[in-house]
Amino acid sequence: MRPPARPRAAGTARPRPAGQGPAQQGKKGREAKGSAARGAPAQEPAQRAPAPARPGRTAPGTRVPAQRPPAGEPVRQLPSAPAKRPQARPGPGRPAPSGTRDDVVSDRLADRLAERTAMARYRVWRRIGWTVAAVAAAAGLVWVAFFSPLLALDPEQVRISGQGTTVDVGEVREAVTDEAGVPLPRIDTVHLREEILAMNAVKDVEITRSWPDGLAVVLTSREPVAAVPQAGDVYALMDAEGVRVGTAEDAPDDLPSIVVSLADGAAGRRAMDAALEVLGALPPRLTADIQTVSAATQDDVRTTLSDGRVIRWGSGAQVELKTKVAQTLLRAEPSAKTIDVSSPGLPVTN
Repeated sequence: MRPPARPRAAGTARPRPAGQGPAQQGKKGREAKGSAARGAPAQEPAQRAPAPARPGRTAPGTRVPAQRPPAGEPVRQLPSAPAKRPQARPGPGRPAPSGTRDDVVSDRLADRLAERTAMARYRVWRRIGWTVAAVAAAAGLVWVAFFSPLLALDPEQVRISGQGTTVDVGEVREAVTDEAGVPLPRIDTVHLREEILAMNAVKDVEITRSWPDGLAVVLTSREPVAAVPQAGDVYALMDAEGVRVGTAEDAPDDLPSIVVSLADGAAGRRAMDAALEVLGALPPRLTADIQTVSAATQDDVRTTLSDGRVIRWGSGAQVELKTKVAQTLLRAEPSAKTIDVSSPGLPVTN
């Protein structure tokens, strides 16, 4: 039996004679074959001295002898590092082993998911709470505005103005106070306005709510500009638009009387409208000096002043210009008995 080989120390090598390495032997074989082919004897190459080996390294092709421990000394074996076994990741339905990083990550993810769920639930409840509060506030406002007595109309808080001399204020107030106790937002001011306009001598009306429980009513009355004789020895009081606003047994001293032929109904009506149009456009000072107004036709309106002078106006067209010309001629020619301004560009005096 051969004795066991001694273990070689790491980093040592047994020197091999020059020319016995695998590379040299292969080279010698190739040279010998080449020489045999040419018929010449092969020459032995010069032997080279082995290069000194660097410390810690062995020359290529050298064999490192194994070194044996001294006799009687036990062989020491280096402890081998334990092989790392890959840890299996938890699959679906398999919990991760405790104490691993996957366990920490899963715990953090679960906490974040729970936090997100709680925040979403909080947002939903907060939105529901705000919605309920808004609905309750709107319902309270609707009740206060339309059904509670806080905004109900108080008859003592009704203010009426602009009635003039012909409007019956008591009738207007009665129509307004019929809405007493009704909250202001529920009062139909459009219908109330139409009801007041249907009354005699009311030309226009404006109704505004006076919070919290009142109404302000501003009237525009129809004021008479002339007294028209009627059957039965009475006078109809007419405004500038020909609307009858009242009746008087005697002609008022401050109103002129209109004399119109009513034989032909349509022609008489047109003559009446022309006379009222002229009177409605005259300034108050001149109107107060007029005694009577006559209109045989709609193009022949005449007015008689208190001193007996007559102004012929023609039709109701260009009344403002005719008025300025007539006032100028009244001052310039006080002795003129008749002033004709039916053609304001060419006035005539007699």
